[in-house]
Amino acid sequence: MLAKVAAMSQFGGFSRWICAAEHAHTENAPKPRPATYTPQFFTPAEYKIIDQSTELIIPNDGTPGARDAGVSEFIDFMVAHDDDIQYRFRTGVAWLDAFATENYGSGFSDISTAQQQALLRRLAYRDQQFPTEIQGQEFFKLLREYTVMGYYTSRIGLEQLDYPGLKLYSASPECPHKDDPEHRHLAPPRF
Repeated sequence: MLAKVAAMSQFGGFSRWICAAEHAHTENAPKPRPATYTPQFFTPAEYKIIDQSTELIIPNDGTPGARDAGVSEFIDFMVAHDDDIQYRFRTGVAWLDAFATENYGSGFSDISTAQQQALLRRLAYRDQQFPTEIQGQEFFKLLREYTVMGYYTSRIGLEQLDYPGLKLYSASPECPHKDDPEHRHLAPPRF
């Protein structure tokens, strides 16, 4: 999975998703990013459902959310390049759209944000789940897994974690254990 994420950093079609490990080579000027992302796997209607639902999973609540990080682009790219999950995503999106129609009379993209949240909450929490909604629960679990993965492999997600690997140091940070430079106070390695 991580190898796929690393390979994704070379794909020039993303408009928002930026791999945290991405860096520009000085000899090759980076190509400008497209203004909009063109889905590789999902139809435009399916992609809209993915984009809306990922934003509900990790919303912009004063800090960047899934949409800001381009998580829907990440998911589309991953699904387009993994035959094992394509069927699960395609049928899951169709199930979610039908579930919205059954409960609110319109497809997932056409109902209000509050209604979308209520549907996803019903799939996410065990105390709100019904036995007839197992396919939706499994899809939500898959979608949530890929949403979190896409968010926290992006530069935005790692910045939210204050990941030290994103920082450049002009000098190595000083050891915080000045009184014990050999680190004898630490437990010995277990292996």
